[in-house]
Amino acid sequence: MYCPTCNHLNVPGAEDCEKCQADLTALDRPTPIDKVEASLMSEPVSCLSPKPPVTVRELASLADAMKTMMDRGVGALLVVNAQNQLVGILTERDFLTKVAGQPGFEQLPVGEFMTAAPETVSPLDPLAFAMQKMDTGGYRHLPVVGENDRPIGVVSVRDVLRHITRLCKE
Repeated sequence: MYCPTCNHLNVPGAEDCEKCQADLTALDRPTPIDKVEASLMSEPVSCLSPKPPVTVRELASLADAMKTMMDRGVGALLVVNAQNQLVGILTERDFLTKVAGQPGFEQLPVGEFMTAAPETVSPLDPLAFAMQKMDTGGYRHLPVVGENDRPIGVVSVRDVLRHITRLCKE
């Protein structure tokens, strides 16, 4: 890649010019071709207005967790420790794939069936980053965490689809 400042030929992917030390990172950035791509590349996760997290503790019973999910109308619970730090996520899919068929599941603790140390995003991460995590991991829900791994929200595939649909209508 040629440096636009001094015309020196650099190795592909170089961040700085070997000769003049000019920043070359902007040369490798893709350019958006429409409003949707521009939004996904530049807007932060916070533009989705993540829903406040519905949390539960690791030792809560699965019966309590299921009731909470139904009462609050959510498909995922964020599991937190005593310091309110994210330690896991329990989803509808977990109930279907891990809990269904377990005798006496109602009294078993959430911690045995949750997905520990789930992938997360910060409110400042680009939408494309969140979508990539959801796609590669097969996740429908992604916790949004702030300082000290404290959950501040949840984004879902549905939230992303609504955002894209809104952009397409404009």
